[in-house]
Amino acid sequence: MAPWPVLVVSGVAIGLGMGIFGVGGSSVATPVLSLLGVPGLIAVASPLPGTIPAAALAAASYLRSEGARPKAAAWSILGGVPGTVAGALLSKEAGGPALLVASGVVLAIIGWRVLQPIDDLARATGTRRRQNRPLLVAATFAVGLFTGLLANGGGFLLVPLYLLIFGLRMRQAVGTSLVVIAVLSIPTLVTHWALGHIDWTVAGYFAAGQLPGAAVGGRLAQHFRGPSVRRAFGWFLIVAGVAFTAYRLAR
Repeated sequence: MAPWPVLVVSGVAIGLGMGIFGVGGSSVATPVLSLLGVPGLIAVASPLPGTIPAAALAAASYLRSEGARPKAAAWSILGGVPGTVAGALLSKEAGGPALLVASGVVLAIIGWRVLQPIDDLARATGTRRRQNRPLLVAATFAVGLFTGLLANGGGFLLVPLYLLIFGLRMRQAVGTSLVVIAVLSIPTLVTHWALGHIDWTVAGYFAAGQLPGAAVGGRLAQHFRGPSVRRAFGWFLIVAGVAFTAYRLAR
């Protein structure tokens, strides 16, 4: 396993990504920790203790500047919380290697879709869907289920969901996602803790970098244009997903 300074620096990088893109919990941290020598389900679950406060710190900047949708976040939490618990309980059956490969594949697919143009008609249609609360709850339950399986806050699915399905702009999608992540990570953390999947030494070093990184990332995001962030987010997901999937399949 990599020495602790490397874990801390990796946490800083992941925290910056969380503040800017609304992702960076286990969806990205799991591949990074795996590359640093952290095994299987430990790499999947150990970023969770830092994800909750890091997401809250990053979300604060968006809430202060009205860059988040609290009502959409509340309905998302209603659907997402039971989904995360169910997914976390199922994760033991799926096993660490399968979950790690799934993380990379899903990252790449979603990144490609995020890069596609979003026209005004699609955004207006998404806004109407967002008013359909049962649909929003059902969609976020599905996100929560996958979130629990992969032990992440769900941002890598929530941001595209808000962008592509529910009509939010990039900045709104990121801010709303961060609010939801801070809550959804709690039942996921408790469940994986009970299952013995968390290495608290790894978690502590990683969180020591992740928290200040997320706070800085949330502030930096105020200075970036939404379309530029969306394109960068899409390429980030594609590169991360392809590289990690290739690495896992080659082992």
